[in-house]
Amino acid sequence: MADSQVLSIALASVPTMITVLIGILINNARLGDLRHHMDTRFNEVDRRFDDMKDTWRSELHRVEEVLDARLRHLEERA
Repeated sequence: MADSQVLSIALASVPTMITVLIGILINNARLGDLRHHMDTRFNEVDRRFDDMKDTWRSELHRVEEVLDARLRHLEERA
């Protein structure tokens, strides 16, 4: 190949390389946005699970108190 052919191929590939670089940067930004969105959603789900755990604990504590009172009442009658 002649030097002029190599130079023309190199110059022709520069816009392609710039286009690929821009595509990589855009994809990286979109992946960052997706990760942020997923982190937000998972944190929301974690918070909801924690709230449900607290609710179940309070309900189970109430049931435990009722059962304890009934058992105490049965023991007093016997």
